[in-house]
Amino acid sequence: MRWKGRRQSSNVEDRRGSSASPFGGGGGGGGGGGSLLHLLPLALRVLGVKGTLLALLAVGAVSYLAGGGGLGSLVGGGVDDRQAGQNGPSAQSPQEQELVEFVSVVLADTEETWRNVFEAAGETYKEPRLVLFRGAVNSACGFGQAAMGPFYCPGDQKVYLDLSFFDDLTRRMGAPGDFAQAYVIAHEIGHHVQTLLGISAEVQKANRGRGKAFANQMSVKQELQADCFAGVWGNHAARARQLLEKGDIEEGLNAASAIGDDRLQKQSRGYVSPDSFTHGSSAQRVRWFRTGLEKGTISACNTFAADDL
Repeated sequence: MRWKGRRQSSNVEDRRGSSASPFGGGGGGGGGGGSLLHLLPLALRVLGVKGTLLALLAVGAVSYLAGGGGLGSLVGGGVDDRQAGQNGPSAQSPQEQELVEFVSVVLADTEETWRNVFEAAGETYKEPRLVLFRGAVNSACGFGQAAMGPFYCPGDQKVYLDLSFFDDLTRRMGAPGDFAQAYVIAHEIGHHVQTLLGISAEVQKANRGRGKAFANQMSVKQELQADCFAGVWGNHAARARQLLEKGDIEEGLNAASAIGDDRLQKQSRGYVSPDSFTHGSSAQRVRWFRTGLEKGTISACNTFAADDL
């Protein structure tokens, strides 16, 4: 990726020097339900009447955190360390510093893409914040740990990322490359877009009283749509700002494949249980990420109306 020297986001919080407790912080946060009525016209325009209704009945953002977040950040770039430890960020290597700058640049580029998409529909994009942490963190959705992977919390509209996940992505999952890392961030931002469209809050209501099987199916559709939204960002980043280089798309598609439920279950359990999928198979994740990359529009990402995922 041609990312060096580009604008860094001012929406990064560095909490890597802070401690977190499962008994402190968190709680609250209603998932942004108030945004539904304001942004319903946008949802209707980009998804159509049928797609919007299906989405309102389908998506579940709460399962995102409960299910481990997606798969669900300092120095320079105006990083906000107001919520960091008393002495600010802990010591970091030059390699980690560069990674922090990379995350900030990718976040800034997603801001530009989604601001333009929302403005084209006559709406205003509310930028999320991205929190860098180490090990554990408190969010409006509760206590989060690095083992969960990156996640988005609709309660505070923030993305949470432990940079060590990128090491896991490369070494344990076999998905190296900067665009693979960018895909992870863009996927989480995709969940923020879903929240702004009012889908997440409505689904919380729709999921009440439903069984686990239903919730899993709807979670898969939600996650695949976030993959597609990540692809929409990639399309705009490549077309409008020439951010991508040769080989980047292959890195991203490889990452999407690496975090498919079937592949991860096979690695961890030795067998695959499709009924327990919450994020989609490798093939499904690749398909929808590729769809977003190729089409570059939100309307192409209507996983809820798709007969075949």
